[in-house]
Amino acid sequence: MPHETAVPVSPAPTASAGPSASGPVADAYDLVVVGGGVAGLSVAWRAARRGLRVAVADPAPASGASHAAAGMLAPVSEVTYTEEPLLRLGLASLARWPAFAAELAADSGLGADALDYRTDGTLEVAFGSDDLAALDELAAFMGVLGLPVERLTGRECRRLEPMLAPAVRGGLLAREDAWVDPRRVTAALLAALERLGVPVVRARATALERSGGTVTGVRLAPAAGAGTGGGTAPGRGGSGEDAGRDRVLRGDRVVLATGAWSGTALEGLPAEALPPVRPVKGQIMRLRSAEPVLSRCVRGAVHGARVYLVPRGDGELVLGATQEELGFDTRVTAGGLWELLRDARELVPGVTELEVADVTAGLRPGTPDNLPLVGPSALPGLLMATGHHRGGVLLAPLTADLLLEESGDPEGLAALCSPLRFQEHRSQEQS
Repeated sequence: MPHETAVPVSPAPTASAGPSASGPVADAYDLVVVGGGVAGLSVAWRAARRGLRVAVADPAPASGASHAAAGMLAPVSEVTYTEEPLLRLGLASLARWPAFAAELAADSGLGADALDYRTDGTLEVAFGSDDLAALDELAAFMGVLGLPVERLTGRECRRLEPMLAPAVRGGLLAREDAWVDPRRVTAALLAALERLGVPVVRARATALERSGGTVTGVRLAPAAGAGTGGGTAPGRGGSGEDAGRDRVLRGDRVVLATGAWSGTALEGLPAEALPPVRPVKGQIMRLRSAEPVLSRCVRGAVHGARVYLVPRGDGELVLGATQEELGFDTRVTAGGLWELLRDARELVPGVTELEVADVTAGLRPGTPDNLPLVGPSALPGLLMATGHHRGGVLLAPLTADLLLEESGDPEGLAALCSPLRFQEHRSQEQS
């Protein structure tokens, strides 16, 4: 019987993803961040750089949506006719990424290439006459918004990317778009936090601590197996020697950054402060080649679904992603992977010859208006950094800046993602 190699379903990172506690655990902090994805870790890192006393609580940092994400920094190519507010947020955060990447590379000690941060743009391709007409309309819309794009013929597209299918008849090049490897970003953030002495406590925060109506910290789950029913949030793992330590992390402010679990993560969160976040499943596949197959991100619409291919400098090629409303289901399915390969093959036929390196599924934190929840909540002392849906990696620098008020808000962006907007809407409905 021939030797069989299992297809690697990407697991959540274990203790090797970072220290169980990057520094000594103190009695109280200026800021306690609940959630160790790219948003929460970015907030913690930026806060620590300002000299604030910071702690992070997460049973398995960098294991959720950030681990699954492709890492496109593409507000231009992802623009839609009805989401100009999201475009404003994306462009503002994209402008922050060069400094964010350089500072993180330095603080982590991992070097300039640590993040695989690349700025070669995105190529949106079209096949039939309807697709070409849609590209023309999109180009006109981008022109009205002042976004720099180039309309290309099929031949010009293949000149840029020789591996494209012969059926590609045209394209739209967004040179301002970029991309990064989210797994490297979170690894760098954890390394930077360790060097700054920020404790990353591998435990699940279960409840808010309050005094006089103000949040004063979070209670952590007891250790698994201690007989007190610790466990983890749906779809989350726990690991490390500090997992579930029965204690309270006290802080002047608490940041809720638990992604798709933000609406269910903490006891004691009153209805008026409950974030309207839902999980949106995305399956994703990573292929491996000896040499890079593409030089930039390639996107297109195939069989009515959006598909993208994101190249890495080491020859990895990321295919994504499904969009499924299935609650907290994180199963990788044969049907989901088949759809990804089927659609990607229409754009780049050679993908079927590549080695499967990794398959995984993550849960994006969706909101009713597709805008994130960043800023003070209705509960004093509780801040939000969640609801980023498909833009968590792109919006990480802006999220940290807005939450910490590092540069003020001259662009008037805070109101667009204020968690209070839904409270105001509920109040109007009740009156």
